[in-house]
Amino acid sequence: MKNTPIALAAAVAATLAAGSALAQSSVTVYGRVNVTAENQKNINVDGTQQVLQNNASRLGFTGVEDLGGGLKAEFLLEHRFNVDTGSITNPSVYWAGDAFLGLSGGWGKLRAGRITSAAYYATADFVSLHNHDTGTSEDKLYTYLGQNANTVAYLTPSFGGLTVEGSVSAAEGPDKSKKVWGLAANYDAGALQLGAGYEIEEANDDYQLAVRALYSMGAFTFGGYYQYSDLAALGDRNNFRGAVMYTFGASELHFNVGYADDWGLVDNSAATQYTIAYNYNLSKRTKVYAFYTTVDQDSFSYFGALGANGEVLSPSSFAVGIRHNF
Repeated sequence: MKNTPIALAAAVAATLAAGSALAQSSVTVYGRVNVTAENQKNINVDGTQQVLQNNASRLGFTGVEDLGGGLKAEFLLEHRFNVDTGSITNPSVYWAGDAFLGLSGGWGKLRAGRITSAAYYATADFVSLHNHDTGTSEDKLYTYLGQNANTVAYLTPSFGGLTVEGSVSAAEGPDKSKKVWGLAANYDAGALQLGAGYEIEEANDDYQLAVRALYSMGAFTFGGYYQYSDLAALGDRNNFRGAVMYTFGASELHFNVGYADDWGLVDNSAATQYTIAYNYNLSKRTKVYAFYTTVDQDSFSYFGALGANGEVLSPSSFAVGIRHNF
């Protein structure tokens, strides 16, 4: 048989693909599509509007290669998109979720790339039980200092249910004010799960410290965190959040409330956020749900629009939605 350039190219491609399949233990495609129809008040506009709202929809690829001797190479690439419009969530960052390469073994896990704050995951995200801290009902009061890009992170192995993760985000480019050090700890004792997180931004000595607890008791799950923040531009502040979930059959009832007092340098900047939600799980991967959320704020806007005369408006939203994980 005569070998044509096309046939040779196909043979080379098949050989490379076969070699890749042998070297790569596994590659997994995963994602989440999450959208709500909402009646929003004082969110982005002064007044009421009806919106189809994206809730952190994503498409991801993760892979692991077994290198032998307990050593593994792994990667993760996560793209964020707006399911309501089909557009990219952040046009300047295609892999707007995590995007990293790492090595792991009995000694722990080392990763480098774009990595979400472990301090956030250990505290605020952990108690967001109703909709994964996304969309209009996300936690509006948590102080997030993590600099996701240009991060190196090390996670210890589990010591009787305790893991610790440390990270540093490099200060690159002309603006070198974004170097952030982070430390997080998680303890899993079955029904009781505890967490803590600390971050400091080197240039301004901005920092935050938070602790979290989650406890399951039959059909009830109780969670909460406390955060203390101190920022050069705003001063210090205390932030509390509590959450409760009650499950019966395929249904879940959720209620959570967060309160942040005044920033030390900003009068009348306290705020309270309330959310009540109902989830019905059609399967392990698909649910339909509804929620109502509102933020009662003073003269400092955490979330929403300003009035015609520049006054701060208290925003709210009633939503019905569907979420599918794959």
